[in-house]
Amino acid sequence: MKTLAAILALAAALSAQDTPPPAPATEPVLTGWVDLGYRWDTGIGGSLDTYRSIINLGSGPKFLGTDFTLADPKHRWFDTIQVRADSWGDEPSSSLHVEAKKSGVYDFNADYRDFAYFNFLPSYADPLFGQGIVLNEQSFDTRRKIAALSLDIRPGHWWTPYFGWDHDSSSGTGATVFVTDGNNYPVPNTLRDSTDLYRGGVRFEKPHFHVTLEEGGTVFKSDQSLFQNPGSTNYGNFSTPVFGQTLYLNSLLADYGIGGSSAYSKGLLTANATSWLDIFGQFLYSQPNSNVHYQQTDAGNLYLQSQILFYSSEQTLINAASQQPHTTGSLGAEIRPMKRLRIVQAWLTDRLHDAGSAASAQTLISAGTSIPLSSLIASTLVSNYNQESVDILYDASSKLTMRGGYRYVWGNAEYAFLPPAGLVSSDQEQLRQNVGLGSVTYRPAQKISVTGEVEGASSSGVYFRTSLYNYQKVRAQVHYQPLPSLSVSGDFTLLDNQNPLAGTNYDYSSYQESVSLYWAPQGSKIFDIQGTYTRSDLKSNIGYLDPGDLSQQVSRYRDNANTGSALIDLNWPKGKRFAPKLAMGGSFFISSGSRPTSYYQPEMKLWLPFGKHVSWFSEWRYYGYGEAFTLYEGFRTHLVTTGVRFTP
Repeated sequence: MKTLAAILALAAALSAQDTPPPAPATEPVLTGWVDLGYRWDTGIGGSLDTYRSIINLGSGPKFLGTDFTLADPKHRWFDTIQVRADSWGDEPSSSLHVEAKKSGVYDFNADYRDFAYFNFLPSYADPLFGQGIVLNEQSFDTRRKIAALSLDIRPGHWWTPYFGWDHDSSSGTGATVFVTDGNNYPVPNTLRDSTDLYRGGVRFEKPHFHVTLEEGGTVFKSDQSLFQNPGSTNYGNFSTPVFGQTLYLNSLLADYGIGGSSAYSKGLLTANATSWLDIFGQFLYSQPNSNVHYQQTDAGNLYLQSQILFYSSEQTLINAASQQPHTTGSLGAEIRPMKRLRIVQAWLTDRLHDAGSAASAQTLISAGTSIPLSSLIASTLVSNYNQESVDILYDASSKLTMRGGYRYVWGNAEYAFLPPAGLVSSDQEQLRQNVGLGSVTYRPAQKISVTGEVEGASSSGVYFRTSLYNYQKVRAQVHYQPLPSLSVSGDFTLLDNQNPLAGTNYDYSSYQESVSLYWAPQGSKIFDIQGTYTRSDLKSNIGYLDPGDLSQQVSRYRDNANTGSALIDLNWPKGKRFAPKLAMGGSFFISSGSRPTSYYQPEMKLWLPFGKHVSWFSEWRYYGYGEAFTLYEGFRTHLVTTGVRFTP
């Protein structure tokens, strides 16, 4: 028996030597998924224009999304390429992201987004509604495209050059108002704009400091055309005769083009000077310049109020140019004199100076007589903004952190243009604001945390009528997690703002309470639930001058809203070959006040796997929108989307 055991052991050893070692595990070359589908709608009941202004989802074949990663096991030209895409196929918002990297050599990112912006709410900007004409005179039907490319060279090294390009453009049609003395005329228009930003720089990274140096520039243009074809008569928004004559517009062609460029220099520094001191700062200087060209030809029965003159046609040419040197800087430090004490002091300044000029030539035809008019205008704008702040943070214990701070804001803004014209040809404003703030974070136990924040300010001058003036802000947050699978949180915010200056008398207040819940027993093995409810109230009163007779009026606005959302995910027990998933829930918004509104969006989605690489899904959504005072703006529809997910 011993001899037989020895022979068997020797045979096993020889067999093991002849058996090749197992191949090393390799990462998959391609991972991810692709979703393809089709969407149906049951027809839009109610206002199609409102539906397109808010939802704007259409039917048809859809490339719903993808997320995949391509890896090169040999790491020759790249380590990984990651691609993400979402909502393609005539959707209101589409996106694409590509990221390629090779460790220590480069990091490349590309982003592209496409937005369909449609805005034609029937009740907005429609002074002709009383005459039965539904026309939003500030409407848009445009598409905006945003792209960005960035390349980092030698990422992870102590110095990293980088380059970037950002593009933003839009084009489309809409409606706007051609403004003249005595009347305003709604007309169609075309719009086009684009902005390109080019930048490059280098980042220096060391254990105790970081420096970024960057140079860049922008090129922008914006064009708009207003037109009305000859042969039609536009009586405008006001039908009241002027000195017995009815004003109207027969034809119009107006074009303006704005173009400009800017170069900038930027520097950024953060440093750990000592074990108890960090410093940080940033500087940015730019000098934009712009040029404007405008030409206009119109005909009708029009009126020039300054000369009490009626004319039948007009030609106008305007050229303008401006320069806007702009300087921004900030400097700060974090001081740690004690183990539990931190002091953060920061200073910021922003200075903008604008100088421009415009020349215009105008020719009016009145009763067969040509009347030339011309003007030359020069203007300046100066805006200086400064801010100084100090914050003290103290860790009283491992459970209690306190913060107190003070911020002083000051500045001035002034403008002037020559020769003087209109009501005000020059003005200046002062900005003075003292702000105090504080907060407390308390963690009585590992499962609960409570945070309270308060901020208050007193001002003696602001730039805008609706700016924060004398205000108080309060916020409280509570987070409780009794179990790893259960968390509950609550949030309360309050803002109260008053501007008592004569002619403004601005009174604004709002508060919001919300609670949220997340429950995922057994790590979402069977189901998980999440939900949020918010109650909010807003009140606003502000004085204004009636454009008709310049009498003092008060604008009052109220909004009391309830918002909620909930979602339940049901999962088939793991380990089963057939493991469907079901998600159902929705959201709602109900408000009362100046513009009572209701919105409901229930939804349901079902996933069914058909093997390891293919899954089928189907989704149902309902959209219901209504306004109590403008019933014609409501809509309702059902959307059903079904598709297939492919997984390598």
